[in-house]
Amino acid sequence: MQKSNKSIAGYHLLMILSSVDFEFSPEEGLLIQEYLAEEFPFKMNLDNELDVIATLQPEEWKDHFEFHARCFYEDSTEQERKAFAKFVKNLIKIDDEVTEREHQFYMLMKKIWKLN
Repeated sequence: MQKSNKSIAGYHLLMILSSVDFEFSPEEGLLIQEYLAEEFPFKMNLDNELDVIATLQPEEWKDHFEFHARCFYEDSTEQERKAFAKFVKNLIKIDDEVTEREHQFYMLMKKIWKLN
């Protein structure tokens, strides 16, 4: 898998986190759109990225998530990682229910980023 930059890696992380509970709420979509608007103020075609994410099987999510968490880590500052972790927390809480799986992926990200 080719290394991703911080913004692309963040997109992958958010998309997987929004999918691990097998429900993608409209509120999650709006929050991800907010991230995209901040990270990509210019027009960016993410169709290829979405295709990669959409073709992953649930059993592949964890490895893909770990890979992109490492990519994000390599291209970010501690302050950026902390801010993104807060954003992720808002994402997984937006539907008023944090599943065990969402929590596991969130904690995995924090562990990779040494934020525990």
